[in-house]
Amino acid sequence: MVVGAGIGVPLAAVELSRALDGSEALRLPKRPLPIPADGIIRTAFAIGYGTNVIDLAGAWEVFQDAVVARGPAYFELFTVAEDTTTVEASGGLRLQPTYSYDTAPPPNVVVIPAHQSSEATVAWLRQAAKDADLVMSVCTGAFVLAETGLLDGKTATTHHGSYDHLAAAYPKIRVVRGRRFVEHEHVATAGGLTSGIDLALRVVQRYLGRDAADATAQYMEYSRAA
Repeated sequence: MVVGAGIGVPLAAVELSRALDGSEALRLPKRPLPIPADGIIRTAFAIGYGTNVIDLAGAWEVFQDAVVARGPAYFELFTVAEDTTTVEASGGLRLQPTYSYDTAPPPNVVVIPAHQSSEATVAWLRQAAKDADLVMSVCTGAFVLAETGLLDGKTATTHHGSYDHLAAAYPKIRVVRGRRFVEHEHVATAGGLTSGIDLALRVVQRYLGRDAADATAQYMEYSRAA
């Protein structure tokens, strides 16, 4: 499914709020991500029962709106679940998965919102991560990502109400508190809820550049945290 085409907005990038403490942007490494040869950044959202709506929708909106930058690539978005049976998300929203784990194309980016996962979810994430550029979680999706072992020995964050739980359940992870997101080369975690928007904008920046991320945030009328 190709999304976001045909949006017309001013293209000038605007300097937006850079950081929670005023210096965050200066500390962020460049960590560029390679643009696929065909210009399609295939982005999978792993969903299941109880998927948090803003965890999914915030990042989805960023990636679909990144087209405003008219860059060399665009994000192709799809959902993946254990099967294609309708999933009940938070608040009773019903979602129809685009693919099952068995039929999903190999993604460049994987987004893990908070949801009830299974062993099949974890197995698919481990397999997808082998060739993906980045696997990112939003909110308590960090617990799903932690189950894969991909965060072992790394720093990570989650919703502020779950810092202690994550630290206790996964002692190989160093939990970072009070940050909108924490990133590494091929894995990243966002804090609670709207923090996923900031991390998704960072992913846009890593693929398409700072101006593209700023233009996307401007279109969304959103002030970036970094």
